[in-house]
Amino acid sequence: MDLPINTVEEAVFMAKVAEQAERYEDMLTFLKPVIKKSGELAMEERNLVSVAYKNISGNKRTAWRALTAIDENPKYTKHHDKTNSYKTKIEEELKKICKDAITAIDSSLLNNASTAEAKVFYMKMKADYNRYMGEVCTGAELEEVSQNALKNYEDAKKAASTLQPTDPVRLGLALNFSVFQYEIRKNPKEACSMAKAAFDEAISGLQDLDEDKYKDSTAIMQLLKDNLTLWTSEIGEGEEGEAKQQKPQVLTI
Repeated sequence: MDLPINTVEEAVFMAKVAEQAERYEDMLTFLKPVIKKSGELAMEERNLVSVAYKNISGNKRTAWRALTAIDENPKYTKHHDKTNSYKTKIEEELKKICKDAITAIDSSLLNNASTAEAKVFYMKMKADYNRYMGEVCTGAELEEVSQNALKNYEDAKKAASTLQPTDPVRLGLALNFSVFQYEIRKNPKEACSMAKAAFDEAISGLQDLDEDKYKDSTAIMQLLKDNLTLWTSEIGEGEEGEAKQQKPQVLTI
């Protein structure tokens, strides 16, 4: 895209324009100078970067799930070679954007973060993009990204101990870490334990929050509660406490 950007202000403005147009690849391109600038990103800049990466990767994850369903449908067996090749193409695209996000975090975003909240935000983000790769990887590659994600989540959890239990970033971390345990690590009991602990720790502090934080925190707590209800039901219906083979739709942010 040949559209020169001369200042951070221009980059942020054009990123907002691209977001309104739902052109998320362009949005990320506009934000590259912001990511690479010296110093910490402002909250607005940080959120724009997160939105760009999340929507690009989210579209590819959705496409991969749709292709997987088609590829596994016996009705389309004769087209397996083509659909499988197409799915592999989407996998590589997803891995590429995930690695790009991780590189951005490692090269500048995390190092420039000055607050505990910002550090946890980027640590969680790094863990999430390793988790997204884990959704499409197998074998040794899956083990590698799974271990990376586990370390990222654990580091973020340790750093989040200085935040209030009601903090939306801390709650979002607990939500996504529990989903990682359920979906990637295949550990539903640990997923339930994490989700319940985060919910219980936050519930008593809600009355002290202002209106905006109250809305953000309670929205994430509802997702924790919904997942916990779903997972508890699945465990109860499985044999000897194991979750059923068919995965339900879980909720993350």
